[in-house]
Amino acid sequence: MVALAREAHPGLRFHVGSMTDLDLPSATLGGIVALYSVIHVPDAHLPSLFAEFRRVLLPGAPVLPAFQSGEENGTLHLDERFGHAVSLDYYWRTPATVIGHLRKGGLELTAQVMREPEGEEKRPRALLLARRPEGA
Repeated sequence: MVALAREAHPGLRFHVGSMTDLDLPSATLGGIVALYSVIHVPDAHLPSLFAEFRRVLLPGAPVLPAFQSGEENGTLHLDERFGHAVSLDYYWRTPATVIGHLRKGGLELTAQVMREPEGEEKRPRALLLARRPEGA
């Protein structure tokens, strides 16, 4: 996907890495969008993930995690996806749980939205807007 993005947008910079250990200087990003990715991070690692987001964000900069919500502590493991062998874990959480982890990571919540499932979706969608506090 990154190769296709680089080909389609040669003037932009694309970086492959892990969101749990960003290879970026501190306080350099104007924002982070994490669409449907935090569901693959175990609960015990979410505070450090959000602390890493906080580290690379400029003071006041936003972070937008969006995720499929579900019953607390619900998990799912898949060995196959779209005809390919995978090892993929899903961790379902309520927005309140993710908000708690955002705060533990040093981010402050500014807005939250819940959306009911549409079409073939089976789970509600949660969108949280948080930010790195000013002066922090």
